[in-house]
Amino acid sequence: MSFVLDPRLEADSVFIADGPLSQLRLMDDARFPWLVLVPRVPGATEWIDLDGASQRLLLAEINQAGALLRAHFAPIDKLNIGALGNIVRQLHVHVVGRREGDAAWPGPAWGAGTRRSYGADAPTIASALAHALNALPPKALPHSP
Repeated sequence: MSFVLDPRLEADSVFIADGPLSQLRLMDDARFPWLVLVPRVPGATEWIDLDGASQRLLLAEINQAGALLRAHFAPIDKLNIGALGNIVRQLHVHVVGRREGDAAWPGPAWGAGTRRSYGADAPTIASALAHALNALPPKALPHSP
């Protein structure tokens, strides 16, 4: 079985880069700086479906995504991190940069209001994020599983 991205994730987000474990994607909602990590592990629906090495690697990728949001979309007042999976079962982790007074503040970004697409700017933003990811100070990531 090979990795296939859930069609809903593909439709709602834009590819940024492949990390050691996960595909990093920009959620297409300009109201929030919002990244999604999708581990390329076929059949994974829950964190506990990953072995220990993959869990550590995903945690390192979450940390890296948070650092990317802080660096590229400053100022960020709070990072929201979640893996809900009630609608899209494929394991994916949301990393959302929040700002006091944003469209959903202080409530959760999930399901709040109406999404505002980046439109034609989405590929440019995703490319800038890929470059910014490469410019982050190197941190040791655990070895790939």
